[in-house]
Amino acid sequence: MSTTETCVWDLKATLGEGPIWHRDTLWFVDIKGPRIHSFHPASGERLSFDAPEPVGFLAPIAGGGGFIAGLKSGLHRFHPASGFQKMLEIEPVELDNRANDATVDPAGRLWFGTMHDGEEKPTGALYRMTADGVAKMDKGVCITNGPCVSPDGETFYHTDTLEKTIYAYDLSADGLLSNKRIFVKIGIDGAWPDGSVVDAEGYLWVALWGGFGAVRFSPSGEAVARIDLPAPNVTKPCFGGPDLKTLYFTTARKGLSDAELAAYPLAGGLFALPVGVAGQPQYEVRLDRPQ
Repeated sequence: MSTTETCVWDLKATLGEGPIWHRDTLWFVDIKGPRIHSFHPASGERLSFDAPEPVGFLAPIAGGGGFIAGLKSGLHRFHPASGFQKMLEIEPVELDNRANDATVDPAGRLWFGTMHDGEEKPTGALYRMTADGVAKMDKGVCITNGPCVSPDGETFYHTDTLEKTIYAYDLSADGLLSNKRIFVKIGIDGAWPDGSVVDAEGYLWVALWGGFGAVRFSPSGEAVARIDLPAPNVTKPCFGGPDLKTLYFTTARKGLSDAELAAYPLAGGLFALPVGVAGQPQYEVRLDRPQ
């Protein structure tokens, strides 16, 4: 697949991650910044907000209540006008875990993972948050990544980055996972699967840490297209724009040598390119129980 990518923000993020398209604006984080960033393509406005600790993801709250932010100490509410307010802890401090990647499914459930901050121990887990609270859905992963859901809401994907494996699960209407199976293993030397997103046709786009781009997989697990970017560590894709046909990518400078940073000066930037398929809309977290 030929690309006409543009670096729309050369902000040199240490660990750019978690892009979401919300209300005509692209929001994302620099986990190790730690900062939250927003980019409004129509006006070109760029804003940044300092976070009090490593911040792994943002998810919009239904009703205009800002965002849920996954920080190292737990889940927080974040609003650009008022900052951060802690909601709850996720795991014991002794684990030295932090929140990493997240998605919101069509039913308004928040799915997010935790990972060992030192990237050494399989203490990470996958969680589901609803109005009834937080439940652990899978465990035993060092770096959880790439939670995303098919357009029909019936298949859930989750990535074990260090094992280079993306798993698929059956997702029931009441938010339960079953039938865990290997969807695809990434067999590219020096590359690991990072964040993922599913487009409106049900194809999975997987960012490649160390792989200079991303791969598009069919629902059967066949690699059908590749996008190349001028940054080694590509962290997550996101569909945005008025027709959801602009693909945004966050990238990272973390782990790159001085020589690599000189060779790839746009590493850590936010990239955008037009594609021929639309993404799914960004769903919002529903914290209120249905009446």
